[in-house]
Amino acid sequence: MDAAAGRSASGTEVFRGVGVALVTIFDEGGEIDPAATGKLARDLVERGMRAVVVAGTTGEAATLSGPERAALVAGVRAAVPEGTPVIAGTGAPSVRQATAFTREAVTAGADAVLAWPPPGSRDLAGYYGAVAAAAAGHPVLAYHFPAVSAPGVPVDALASLPVAGQKDSSASPDRLLDELARYPGATYVGSSALLALAGPMGATGAILALANTEPERCLAAFGGDPAAQRALAGPHLAMKANVPVMLKRGLAASHGLSPVTRIG
Repeated sequence: MDAAAGRSASGTEVFRGVGVALVTIFDEGGEIDPAATGKLARDLVERGMRAVVVAGTTGEAATLSGPERAALVAGVRAAVPEGTPVIAGTGAPSVRQATAFTREAVTAGADAVLAWPPPGSRDLAGYYGAVAAAAAGHPVLAYHFPAVSAPGVPVDALASLPVAGQKDSSASPDRLLDELARYPGATYVGSSALLALAGPMGATGAILALANTEPERCLAAFGGDPAAQRALAGPHLAMKANVPVMLKRGLAASHGLSPVTRIG
């Protein structure tokens, strides 16, 4: 069986299609606003998003305490339909932190977790084994994002890890082609520049920051629409200049949400 067939037959997919890497809404004082964050998540699900990642890198996770992460997960889980997976970002520089975040996320209602490895990517099997144990039967997605934690997760290592799949935010078309050809698990692309390649090539789905403001175009591009992919060029490049700031400015204009960030 080739890798693409293995993905189609897999029973471990967390979801299939396009999901959103959700921003965290803060109030004017810089405190988390779980109700507003949940309302945004519900709106995006109604517009076609198949899953919601909470407290990921787009959600300014590095600035969030454990109780804040749990409150956001609980707020989003309560706001979106039961059949929509809520995935918590739980990656951390140490096993101790990652397992604590994972246990708290599952207790708060997360359906799955997404974890980048510690810098240096040493003992990936041990790290992801500990996260999987903390997840207590909930699916774990590896997170390849070298800009956050280098060098990330090598394609050759993925199949040996106790994960249901991976999110690849490297924005590398070469890596995307490699993993789609050789890795049988679920692959979710993290770059909105590669959607019209990833979808037609058989990626399981996408988890996108730009879906906060451009959900319909992201869906169309992943479906193979080249015009939609070209239309995302401007928003994608503008977002890359400063991910949370640019997204929140857009949401302030379109939804009247607070533009406050803790980073950027």
